[in-house]
This record gives sequence, C-alpha cells and structure tokens, in this order.
Amino acid sequence: MRKIWVVGGAAFGLFAAFLALLVLGVYTAAWKLGTPGSGAVGLAEGSVPAQYLPLVQKWGNLCPALNPAVLAAQLYTESNWDPKAVSPADARGIAQFIPETWAVYGFDADGDGKADIWDPGDAIPSAARYDCALSGDVKGVGGDLTDNMLAAYNAGPYRVINSGGVPSINETQGYVKEIRTLAKSFARPIGRVAPPSQQAAAAIYFAQEKLGTPYLWGGEGGKEDNGRFDCSGLTKAAYESVGIQLPRVANDQWNAGPHPNRDQLLPGDLVFFAHDLKDPRSIHHVGLYVGGGYMINAPYTGAVIRFDKIDLPDYIGATRVTADGAKALPRTNGA
Repeated sequence: MRKIWVVGGAAFGLFAAFLALLVLGVYTAAWKLGTPGSGAVGLAEGSVPAQYLPLVQKWGNLCPALNPAVLAAQLYTESNWDPKAVSPADARGIAQFIPETWAVYGFDADGDGKADIWDPGDAIPSAARYDCALSGDVKGVGGDLTDNMLAAYNAGPYRVINSGGVPSINETQGYVKEIRTLAKSFARPIGRVAPPSQQAAAAIYFAQEKLGTPYLWGGEGGKEDNGRFDCSGLTKAAYESVGIQLPRVANDQWNAGPHPNRDQLLPGDLVFFAHDLKDPRSIHHVGLYVGGGYMINAPYTGAVIRFDKIDLPDYIGATRVTADGAKALPRTNGA
C-alpha cells in the first residue's frame, strides 16, 4: 500500500504558500543553469523497453549518421515498440517494414537461420541497416547527414539529392523534425537538462487551482465530468491551459521531452510511475512535480487532487515537457 501524505485545514494553506515560494525560487535558479553538454549519445534510463535495449544500443551505432536515440525514436514512432504491429499500408512489425523493402534490407541478424520481419532481433538491426544504406546514398549532399538520412527514409534518396538537402515537402520536413525532437526524449542527458519553459509555472498554477477536486477515472475536467480529472487528464489539461497539447494517456505523455535525473527535477516536470521500471510501456500513473519531493496528484477513485510525495517504489522517472516534444508525439485514439 502506498503511504499517502494528506494536507488539511490551515496546514494546507501554509503548504501551498510554501510551494509558491519554492516554485519561484527554483525557477529563478533554473534560468541560471547552463545548456546541456555534448558527447556520445547513450539512452536515458527506462526510455527503451529492457528487452530491446541491447539491440537499440548496439545497432544504433552502426554508422555515423545514426545513433541509438534516433533509432529508438523511429521505432517508437513507427510501432510504439509493438512487434506485431501492422499498418493499413501493410507495414509490418516493430520497424514497420513494407515486405518489398524487407526483401532488400531485411537479414538474419540473430543467426537463427531465418530473416523474420516479425522478430525484433532481426527487424531492429535491419532498420539500422536500412537507415545507414540511405545515409550512404545521400552522403555527398550538403547539410546535416542525419537530417538527410531521415528525409531519405521518408521521401526517398532521389528527392534529397535533387533538393540538395531536406526537400521542401511538409510531410518530410515534419518527419525529420519529429524524429530529431523525439530522439531527445530517448537520449541520456549529458550534463543538466535545459530548464523548463515559463509555461511550466503556469501549468502548475492551473493544477494547484484544482486541489481538493474529487478524482474521476477518465475525467478531463469538462462539464460532463463536473470539472473532475484523473491523473493524465489533469496533466493534459494543465499543459493545454498554456497551449501545449499532450496525449490523453500517461504512457503516451512520457516522451514529451527529455528525462531529467531525480536530483535535477524542477517544478513543471511530469513524474511517472510504472509496473515495470525497465519498461515505459507499463507506465500507469503521472503527476505534476512542484518541488521539494512533492507532486500535484490525482491519485485514485475516492480521493481528491492533492499534494503527494513522488518517492514511491514504482517511480520510473520524469519528463521535462517541451512544446516541440509534445508536437512530435505520435497520436493514438484521436488524442
């Protein structure tokens, strides 16, 4: 059973005032922090399901244009790590290969005697192989090689070569930006993660105004919900109030930005809880961090929105929401 910290009466008002000062102080300090450092790209802890982590880490370094975070972003965008995914265009498996493309680039990476489009042990290395083949096709083109590789993945190498870089096609330019942005949510931070935007403070204000509101499973705060929320409904509404559109489900909000370490949390970060700390797909709960080890939390049926501690056994990590990160997220179920 979770240990829940409940605030009541006059103590509640004092605690809210304390948090207001804490948020202001932390934000003032945050703007003085430096920008993230640079270096070899590793994967953030918990960002890739554990069973795929060795494959993504190994094959993400297959060629200079590719890195593990970019490969992870592609796989997440294509299938959300589902090895049985099938698209309306008959793209198959975790890497969403069309059978004709698989016939050229798919190979038996795990040595079991079969190049299997449905087997992540073959499909993930084959996706890296395909990326690197495309990077070779556009190697002589001006501009960023990784951007050109991703553009070739979306529009074909001929268009990249003919355009002298990422072509002026909205879909292609959007795809390149989405993958490069999502890659930041998979990359292990080097140094400190960039501070939150000022919008995060306004999101906290929105959520703080909902303290004491009864929880409603599936609630998004509308008239039909009598202004009530569940956990991800609250975080979605808080950021929607400042113009940032998050997906509806906690699991899908995880990749809305980079992942700060526990000792780097700042007010406005989303904090997540999972059944399996090695698999972000098992995320079942989200809260809005306010500082001092506390979050604004819509916990469960029968409770109200309140302040709770974040240091629980199922804490998997946090996300520092960015506008670009939220826009880059794949949308499911119309969210």
